[in-house]
Amino acid sequence: MSGTLYRLSAFTRDPAGGNPAGVWLGEALPDVATMQRIAAEVGYSETAFLAPAQGDHRRVRYYSPEAEVSFCGHATVAAGVLLGRQEGGGTYRLETAIGEVPVTVSQAGDEWRASLESVAPVHRPAGPDLVNEALALLGWRAEELAADLPPALAYAGAWHLVLAVADRERLARLDYDFEALRALMAREGLTTLQLVWRESATLFHARDPFPVGGVVEDPATGAAAAALGGYLRDAGLLQAPARLTIRQGEAMGRPSQLDVEIPASGGIRVAGTAVVL
Repeated sequence: MSGTLYRLSAFTRDPAGGNPAGVWLGEALPDVATMQRIAAEVGYSETAFLAPAQGDHRRVRYYSPEAEVSFCGHATVAAGVLLGRQEGGGTYRLETAIGEVPVTVSQAGDEWRASLESVAPVHRPAGPDLVNEALALLGWRAEELAADLPPALAYAGAWHLVLAVADRERLARLDYDFEALRALMAREGLTTLQLVWRESATLFHARDPFPVGGVVEDPATGAAAAALGGYLRDAGLLQAPARLTIRQGEAMGRPSQLDVEIPASGGIRVAGTAVVL
């Protein structure tokens, strides 16, 4: 299959920040082995493969260096910005493995911005055994968790374990057993851990270990941001409609900003800028 591979960094205006993603455009998707090989060679946490090369409706698949991922928010935002730069603003409908995801793209001056709308979010309480096992692998204590944001399993295209801490300093210290956490997450069908600290009602800080994709930590995770927004709304932990800002990647030296719009019902919107690398 012939196509063109682009590299962008999402949720940033600075090439040194955000989360890098590969975006492959071609008339037809390559076979699975080829997509996996390209994603491994690119080496970013995800590469999105889109076909056909033009039009407002595309098929898309996402691959980490080690496995296919059901949905990836930062690669979707990167793809949206790329499509906007090539074909102009508007809404592009992406047919993903988990359903259709609309991506609305707009331009302000020289800056392009993309906003995805997730599939309907789902959440459920995280069981104590899973929470205790995850905490042990992170080296965290149960008493360090925030009492007002209970641990949860949250989904908006991919499953994430949400753990909120009461103190920012706890989030700043992240050191975990890579192989053991990867085994736990693979067993539980988790894409990342969404580790957060809430600075205010509308501002969160996040860190996302991603060992199942072969990545120690993600500097910006749009799918997890959507899952968090759905959890907060549907668990009654905020009053929707609402808007949140999530800052991620700061501890890695790749600061990212994810803007989350939480309507009263339906999918969660996650928006950001992206720059070509």
